[in-house]
Amino acid sequence: MNATDVLDVMREAIVVMIKMGGPIMALTLVIGLAISVFQALTQIQEMTLTFVPKIIAVFGALLILMPFMLATLATFTEQIADRIIGLGAGG
Repeated sequence: MNATDVLDVMREAIVVMIKMGGPIMALTLVIGLAISVFQALTQIQEMTLTFVPKIIAVFGALLILMPFMLATLATFTEQIADRIIGLGAGG
């Protein structure tokens, strides 16, 4: 395995990380922005008002997106295993 192969694996790992975390982070950003606007309009500065809706949304998104996330991670793991097997056969 040379440096190019290592860079390819690292690039794929970063893409998988963005695919898995991106939708949840974007949802949290949108909810946080909506809550901030609501707090600015109503002058309510309660800390639990920001935390509770975000955590509920994250748990809901995890439940909905879990099959996609699991499939993405399984595919990446299989690709890594295939590369490891290829190292043993080719080397």
